[in-house]
Amino acid sequence: MSRIPKVTNIIYMDGNKPLKGFTLPGNVKITPLSEVESIGSSPIQNFNKSEPKPHDIAVIMYTSGSTGVPKGVLISHYNILCAVAGLSERIFHLGEEDVYIAYLPLAHILELTCEISLIAYGASLGFGSPLTLTDKSPKIKSGSKGDLAALRPTLMAGVPLVLDRLFKLVWENVNGGGFAKRVLFKFLLSYKRRHYSSGSKTPLCDALIFKKLNSILGGRLRMIASGGAPLSAETQNFITLAFCFPLGQGYGLTETCGAASLCELSRDLSAGHVGPALRSCELRLRDWTEGGYTVLDKPFPRGEVLVGGGNVALGYFKNEEKTAEDFITLNGIRYFCTGDIGEIDGHGRLRIIDRKKDLVKLQAGEYISLGKVETLLKLSPVIDNICVYADSYKDFAVALIVPNHKALENLGQKLNKTFNNYTDLINDDDVLKSVRDEIGKQAKSSKLLRTETPQRITLVKEVWLPETGLVTAAMKLKRREIEKFYSADLERMYNE
Repeated sequence: MSRIPKVTNIIYMDGNKPLKGFTLPGNVKITPLSEVESIGSSPIQNFNKSEPKPHDIAVIMYTSGSTGVPKGVLISHYNILCAVAGLSERIFHLGEEDVYIAYLPLAHILELTCEISLIAYGASLGFGSPLTLTDKSPKIKSGSKGDLAALRPTLMAGVPLVLDRLFKLVWENVNGGGFAKRVLFKFLLSYKRRHYSSGSKTPLCDALIFKKLNSILGGRLRMIASGGAPLSAETQNFITLAFCFPLGQGYGLTETCGAASLCELSRDLSAGHVGPALRSCELRLRDWTEGGYTVLDKPFPRGEVLVGGGNVALGYFKNEEKTAEDFITLNGIRYFCTGDIGEIDGHGRLRIIDRKKDLVKLQAGEYISLGKVETLLKLSPVIDNICVYADSYKDFAVALIVPNHKALENLGQKLNKTFNNYTDLINDDDVLKSVRDEIGKQAKSSKLLRTETPQRITLVKEVWLPETGLVTAAMKLKRREIEKFYSADLERMYNE
């Protein structure tokens, strides 16, 4: 408590008893949640209501810190309302019948904006956890229902890491279900993909197989919006086809209240882009000549993405220098300079193709986009998470990999090897060679260049969770922290 001297009230969940022997300063009051609920349900006497003004600060939301020290973003009530107005317009038929599964932390701007949007339209919210979503989630007891099956939501927001896990879970079940099941599923998926591309429906396929997959997610989902990081077109297409509802990508940052663009799923189900600008904001590109991107590029203009409009935040808390650097005014409109590189196609849809801080120039002059490589390689069933690292003084990249335990154990069994513990498994030379071969196959199928494919890898035993400080609350990599934590492994890979 000595580090947070201004705290005067602590509210605890009734199921958790206050720690015995834990002393508090005399000015701090500790209260159970049930008492707070009782106070809130009682009539309030002599209450002086103070209406906030549109440009009053509603929240100071800290950035994830994935590229450096987290910054406090000053977000006004007006900013939030503009973001909500833009996002809710893209969620077709939004209303009181909808149920939303809220499992991302409210410290993440995507979750905050989504929840306010749903509440504004009278929808219901149910709260869950990334570790208890499905019946097979790691924190769900065998035989128990996951959050999705219990709540049966109609709407959901997802981050790529969760959606990639869903993609791998289905293929794991298909590949483990015998030859006939595997062949039938692949045939029907291919059949549906052909008809889907031409705008036709496949009611028989859906009834036979795909509607049953939807039951994994509760059976009522009608839409998922993905944000927080790039999602591969392969995962997006697969979930849309296999689960019988549209999955659309959106784009936004803490500095834009999580809102900038979102796919128009009511009329455009194509993949590989994040949709056109929301009605409440504007998108603009500016040249980034160092990286070779200009607004005169063909067939479509490319450059750094600037987001403008009422959803753009007031600036950074106690950081005027960074505010002046990242926020600019053009023709009377306030813009945030995102640092992301985008392309706007002939339909006005934005596609994020790079990030200035993720682009590394190798010794021979080739550029490698770390985020792009990671997004594509994460589709491999043997990879749960990956951080690609490139040294500008070398001519190749390396990777730190959090392996999928079950897939790795299966590799060990195929090699007819037994291991005393997990550490022996991840350090075995034959297992490492098998994982490198799997990465090579995934890189080839994803059409990655040799310079983009990690030439050396290390399998790590740690699971990257927000508590470790290696990923953000939205599971985005914190590169600096990862590089510090695994500095010895990175040095070893380059010196081998």
